[in-house]
Amino acid sequence: MYKTACPDRYDILKDLAQKNRNYPTLAESLLWKYLKGKALGVKFLRQHPVLDFIPDFVCIEKGLIVEVDGGYHTEQPQMREDEIRTKRLSAMGYKVIRFTNEEVLNDTDSVIDKIKKEL
Repeated sequence: MYKTACPDRYDILKDLAQKNRNYPTLAESLLWKYLKGKALGVKFLRQHPVLDFIPDFVCIEKGLIVEVDGGYHTEQPQMREDEIRTKRLSAMGYKVIRFTNEEVLNDTDSVIDKIKKEL
């Protein structure tokens, strides 16, 4: 087990992460097909708690977090929350990259290429 989550909230985050894994978006499901099983040469975890957050995909080894954002991420309150989240994760040494659902669904090869470059 990785010790990446806040210990006092780990059980809650773990349960939420499990629910997220059971009900992925279409874009998350598609991207997971390209990331699972060390398909890119490193291990990715999906919906794995880090701090108080549950990133869509995280590669602990490389310190890379990949987020797949739905439309509500373009709304101002969510954009502020995403910025705070990215700053906190960056302070822990993670690089956060974001893609929209549309990018993943319509231009998967480009998304995979960008992830490979970050790795």
